[in-house]
Amino acid sequence: MEQPKNNLKLVADKKKARMILPNMLTLIGVCIGLTSIRFALDGRFEFAIIAIIFAALIDGLDGRIARLIKGTSKVGKELDSLTDMISFGVAPAFIMYFWKLNSLGRFGWLLCLVFVICVALRLARFNVNSNQEPSWRDNFFEGVPSPAGGILVLTPLIVSLSGFNFIKLNYDLIVPIFFVVTSFLLISKFPSYSFKKIVIPRRTTIFLLFGIVLFFGLLLIYTFNVIAISTLVYLILLPVSYFHYQKIKKKHEKDKIQDEDDLEDVL
Repeated sequence: MEQPKNNLKLVADKKKARMILPNMLTLIGVCIGLTSIRFALDGRFEFAIIAIIFAALIDGLDGRIARLIKGTSKVGKELDSLTDMISFGVAPAFIMYFWKLNSLGRFGWLLCLVFVICVALRLARFNVNSNQEPSWRDNFFEGVPSPAGGILVLTPLIVSLSGFNFIKLNYDLIVPIFFVVTSFLLISKFPSYSFKKIVIPRRTTIFLLFGIVLFFGLLLIYTFNVIAISTLVYLILLPVSYFHYQKIKKKHEKDKIQDEDDLEDVL
């Protein structure tokens, strides 16, 4: 007697099964980003900052996991952009509005609107440019990425929570400046390091693992101090990335001219 075939499958396509995990992480990032707004509304700004940091960590993991397990998809790409819009555009704007910008009245709300619009424009441009052919420019972002921008506008709040504010700071002036400068960096063509294609030699892997463990250990103990220092280091790297980009660009332009001259000599 012929046995009936078991056609019961939770997911029919293995490709779709591999897409579930990274998309789940992305949706968790959405929930964390929205929860940070709730924390800010309740005046619990420490938890709001921590939620944004967790959202940034998840944003850095979901894409890498998707590429690792070959679970990338167009849906995941669009979902990731929508998540970045909420977690690093809307959420930081609301956090800073509830903390300081509401005291500036309509001008404070205008700054929030401008920042969120710049995040949306930056994400739209990134989605368009990501379809281009690979090149040396992939080591750099065109403008500051949205996760970095979302954390940069939170810098005054992070400094106030870290205990590094030894000098009396005028946050009514500093916060708008951070919003204007970060909004400009988001939509500008300022080159910033991507860190996506860094190749770590195998012999230095153990030191990298030790550094990661040490960083997260310090982050657990001195949370806002470590975040404040990390933000400062990133700000210092911005001019470094600009000059590094210009140096590589000149080198490739020189090599291109040399190749064209060699081709003309052959012809």
